[in-house]
Amino acid sequence: MIALAVQPLVQDKNCLSEIFLLKEEELNLVSFRLSPRTDREDGLRLSYRFSRHFPDVAVVWKEGLFFGIAKQAQVLPTETEWAEALAYIRREFFEPSDPEWRLQRSLNPQVTPDILAEFAEQILSVSQPFKLKIVLSEQRVEVKRKADFGAETVEIANTLQPALALSPHSRMTFQGTLNDFLANHPYRQNPEKLLVGLKVETLDTDSTATIEEIVGTIAEHRSTLLAKASGAISRKALEEAPDDQPVVAVRFGQNSKRLYPYAMAALRPCVTAETANQLDIDFGSLLEATKIRYSERQALLKEYSTAAKQALPPYGIQFLKALNGKENSDLFWLPDRQIEQTPILFGKGVQETYSSILKGLAKGSVYQRHRDYQGLDNRPIRVAVLNLLNPEMRADRLIQQVKQQTERYGFKSLHLNPEAEEILVEDWSSPEGRAVLEERLDDLMVVKPDIVFVFLPQNDRGSDDTDSGSLYHRIYSKLLRRQIASQFIYEDTLRGVEARYILNQVMPGLLAKLGNIPFVLATPLQVADVFIGLDVARSKKKRLSGSMNACAGVCLYGSQGEFIRAKSEDAAIEGEEIPQRFLEALLSTGELRGKTVLIYRDGRFCGDEVTHLLNWARAIQSRFILVECRKSGTSRLYNLPQAVSGLRSITAPTRGLGLKLSQNEAILVTTQVVERIGVPRPIRLTVRPEGHQVLIEQVLDATLKMTLLHHGALKPPRLPMLLHGADRLADLRLNGVYVPECDRQFWL
Repeated sequence: MIALAVQPLVQDKNCLSEIFLLKEEELNLVSFRLSPRTDREDGLRLSYRFSRHFPDVAVVWKEGLFFGIAKQAQVLPTETEWAEALAYIRREFFEPSDPEWRLQRSLNPQVTPDILAEFAEQILSVSQPFKLKIVLSEQRVEVKRKADFGAETVEIANTLQPALALSPHSRMTFQGTLNDFLANHPYRQNPEKLLVGLKVETLDTDSTATIEEIVGTIAEHRSTLLAKASGAISRKALEEAPDDQPVVAVRFGQNSKRLYPYAMAALRPCVTAETANQLDIDFGSLLEATKIRYSERQALLKEYSTAAKQALPPYGIQFLKALNGKENSDLFWLPDRQIEQTPILFGKGVQETYSSILKGLAKGSVYQRHRDYQGLDNRPIRVAVLNLLNPEMRADRLIQQVKQQTERYGFKSLHLNPEAEEILVEDWSSPEGRAVLEERLDDLMVVKPDIVFVFLPQNDRGSDDTDSGSLYHRIYSKLLRRQIASQFIYEDTLRGVEARYILNQVMPGLLAKLGNIPFVLATPLQVADVFIGLDVARSKKKRLSGSMNACAGVCLYGSQGEFIRAKSEDAAIEGEEIPQRFLEALLSTGELRGKTVLIYRDGRFCGDEVTHLLNWARAIQSRFILVECRKSGTSRLYNLPQAVSGLRSITAPTRGLGLKLSQNEAILVTTQVVERIGVPRPIRLTVRPEGHQVLIEQVLDATLKMTLLHHGALKPPRLPMLLHGADRLADLRLNGVYVPECDRQFWL
């Protein structure tokens, strides 16, 4: 095996973040606790209400304590005024069954960096110093530019510093109410079918929630809702709403235990691809308007930072510079070489860089053949075709190209049904069409293919939530239950792209679906012996009320990124937390005993998952590195090249650029996109302190390289491949497809 000569990446730290440091000056501070002690949800609700009850006072909650600051020249509320405010807030915004809290002052409060950062967030949330900009307004939908902001902390020279994340964001807003939406919808006679599961926004605060159920009518709830209505828009909507208008219960945040009743006239639907279609709006033009070019982003960041610098100092908080590579170079991280130049290992010891995958496959074939294709006879891949398009849309040429490509990569192929009779069905989604489809699938089972190429009409995309379901899921599920791989190609793809181009994209994935491992990393990752992706998928079916079902999936990979196996649990779970018995079943001891295991959780670990995992690690004498991988709410990073004509303009970040927020948390750019598509969204990685500890740089390196292992696409995805697979497994389980255990990456 010959090692490749790869040019190292020049460590150019000319970069910029959207995280701005804060500095504490003299604070006009008060602190108190409530008895009985408040939990996090009630603490955050109360601090939100206190901040809006007292003018120019910001209140935050932290681990049972409330902290308040007022403007430096302002007199803080007295203890009596705090108690009166608490009584009013409890009466107006909480239930009679909630605790009768008593207030007790706290002496010598200590403001930590995270509390100071939350003060800044709360001050900006109440004062709203950032201007909204409307960039598109048509057909009752507006696209606006707004500032997103949130509390942060950054560890600099082993000292935690307060900071604020500040980012330009685009928002699509429906200029009407949920009641207007329902009145003009074809499902208006069945509001539960339309509303349950729908994402909505409050008109008063723009807060996002999900409708969980319909709890009655305005006539039944008007007096209660009016008593609790704090916003002028909500109150007016309640006063004018007809008696028979439905009242819905919404949940703010996935993990909130509380449901809140709302009049439909106080809500509006979130604009999504689905609701845009229902509103007869061109969603594509809306998406185009949401894109913020780099020059506009830079101008907005400057405008927002100027507003923050004016809003925070009256409270004793200084707003400083954004973290940047010139002044904070130790915080920024880059891989030792361009990620596309990572050495990849194929069969016969052949090495190529990631950018030359097809060349490596042609020279060395796959890194590891599945047992079905090993041996001297080298059994051919049995290919079958299921063509649901019009007769003139023939796939013969593409299947011939499949034969040529498989031979190029060292495999034989056999087309099992070249003479299959074409059956013209006008509507495959009709009962008659579905009956014919079932018969054709049964015929395929008789010939026992290894993989089926399925050609689908374009209108099947996005039809999962229809009564009949999509052809895609119907076919995919039936083939998967028989352990038959599938490759779906839609009509527009077949019309618009040459067969060879299609196969260049799908051939590595096709070989992987059959159980082969096309390639692995040439150099093993040092941070762990085994890598695991763990994900929970929640049902989004709109007909479900109350709590929604969730299912978990898991994927295991080796230290070179070689796929080991995947499985999902055999029953739905409640909420987001994966129960102990399922975790132990998903993480069986075979490959894990005595090993160092890095476990990626899509999102945060929930409930007692960390405790259960560490107990299991001790039981099997292993070391578990627990890493949370979050996709949303992460500040962007930019390159900031040398000045041209005295100006420095932000540009797209280098793929692999990372920002270390602490010894166990970092932001990482894992994708690279052209500006007309958008600006890369980083992911946020957090190594939980309860688990086995490693360097955050090792986690960044492993995560970035794990994105290269998506054998089904030549362009690396945003997430490490093991999380993509785990998500697919959990989603399939929700759709009724249970995969107890498999050694093939069928989801590619």
